[in-house]
Amino acid sequence: MPDAAPGLLPSPSPATPRYQQIKAFILSRVSSGEWSAEDRVPSENELVRMTGVSRVTVNRALRELADAGLLVRVQGVGTFVAGAKPQSSMLELRDIAEEMQERGGRHEARVLSLGRCRADAALAAAFGLPEGAELFRCRLVHRENGAPVQFEDRVVNPVIAPRFLEQDFTRITPFRYLTSCAPPERVEHVVEAIRAEPEMAAALDIPAEEPCLLIHRRTWSWQVVATRAWLTHPGTRYRLGGALD
Repeated sequence: MPDAAPGLLPSPSPATPRYQQIKAFILSRVSSGEWSAEDRVPSENELVRMTGVSRVTVNRALRELADAGLLVRVQGVGTFVAGAKPQSSMLELRDIAEEMQERGGRHEARVLSLGRCRADAALAAAFGLPEGAELFRCRLVHRENGAPVQFEDRVVNPVIAPRFLEQDFTRITPFRYLTSCAPPERVEHVVEAIRAEPEMAAALDIPAEEPCLLIHRRTWSWQVVATRAWLTHPGTRYRLGGALD
């Protein structure tokens, strides 16, 4: 990939932070087709040389684009343009309680937290909102026949579901409630393998550092980002499957 000069970036403006300019620089090359799905993007050092900004600024831009599901960062390998459809086409948007019922299981949920939060840089980028914007957040564990099978960490745009915090999520899943408020128009999935951190391992009743499957999900309704969710499953209790017609 050819080098570029610092002049490629727009002139600095108080209204456009440099990390936002880096994000626009990357996205412009993706949208133009210069960098295609699954292409490796330049490394942090390469982007510093290409754009003339600091490595801290480049790191923030890459991190926010990855958090938004537009890039995929693989430790020790590099950063890649996220595939647009192959990742999500293998996943159905389903209510976990319904899935359990269909296979004869019993669903239970334990709510760990439910309340308001403020959008940090990553959430602001994911939702297309300013930093500090108010969002709703819930964290809960789903159990099947008494065994924890999913740790759900979900952030919700209040515009989509203003009464979200009033719901009893031991009786109705967040997914079912949200789809009743605003059916998804678009969904984005990214799947990765992780190791459970102590808090999550305790909630899922698994040994610390046990391999888990993490599904990053972002949905749109009414042409805005409605939710951003992290769905973590113990590797020994869950598998991901699908079929393409």
